[in-house]
Amino acid sequence: MHHTTLPGHPLRTVGVPMLLSLCLLLTGCATGGASGGASGGASGGAAENTVSTENTVSTPTTTPAAGEPPADEPSVPPRDEPTAVVEPEPLQLPRGGTDLFPDYRLVGFSGHPASEGMGRLGIGDIDERVEEMELLGEQYADGRNVMPVLELITVVVQASPGEDGLYRAAASDEFIGSYLAAARRHNAMLLLNVQPGRSTMTEEVQRLEKWLLEPDVGLALDPEWDISGDQLPGQSYGQTSGEEIDRIAGYLDDLVAEHQLPQKALVFHQVAPSVVTNEGAVGEYDGVEVIKSVDGIGAPGAKIETYNQLMLELPPTVNPGFKLFFEEDTLQGPLMLPAEVLGLQPTPDYVLYE
Repeated sequence: MHHTTLPGHPLRTVGVPMLLSLCLLLTGCATGGASGGASGGASGGAAENTVSTENTVSTPTTTPAAGEPPADEPSVPPRDEPTAVVEPEPLQLPRGGTDLFPDYRLVGFSGHPASEGMGRLGIGDIDERVEEMELLGEQYADGRNVMPVLELITVVVQASPGEDGLYRAAASDEFIGSYLAAARRHNAMLLLNVQPGRSTMTEEVQRLEKWLLEPDVGLALDPEWDISGDQLPGQSYGQTSGEEIDRIAGYLDDLVAEHQLPQKALVFHQVAPSVVTNEGAVGEYDGVEVIKSVDGIGAPGAKIETYNQLMLELPPTVNPGFKLFFEEDTLQGPLMLPAEVLGLQPTPDYVLYE
């Protein structure tokens, strides 16, 4: 704290000279009075014993106006009333509300425009694909609202290692932004699909955080492309653990809580039992719905068999999902109809077409 020396009050500097002058003045008056008394007799004595009021200074008094405090009392400023704190309302899902299930059934297309073989979403005009998705989705309502989903393959596994040796390539922000804009034109959700190659799911997910802070963006993990060691993409299945999926779910839940976002979808695709280990480690989170999407390819009978097998040990913290392939499935039999998909047990909460 800095101390400042205040200048002395003016009365303190002139007080002594003023008193001296007053004393001299009074002495002079007293001398004059004595002389006058000698020549004036009784009249002079009367003058000495009379108190003069000519030089008496009277202090004026002011009567305060009605409602004003007395002049010698400091005025008290009005007290500020406390301002009520208004909490911001949580952001909502594209079609309203903050919870995914059981209000909604998710119906989507996946893909990447670099290759039609990567899925329906990458074929032709994106707005036409979403309109097609909406028409198909009407057949999946079954008492729920339908939420269209664009599952964009954002981190794509590569046949070659690349400069960093991680066998994957990430999409640009401009590319992702164009698909988010398309999703918003149709009040749909965008899921960012991750095929990590020799990177890790967690590292690739964290690089997408700026997009995950959006209220209409979620995640989809592709464990079969989560390779390590000497594995090469397409030659053997990769693998992701339930513990890592749980860590990612917890990470998303923290984002939801901190930024007051609606629930996020976290999908993990499973084509065979070996690609996800210990899925029972996946916990329950208020801000995240974890979904297991069964990806078996083939005729309806084979797909149903794979679904039943992979749903046997479905944890209560994970929701069911089902994937169909417009091309691969139809090479071995007819594409399953929406009514057949809805007949699966448990009924899928997420139906995806590639």
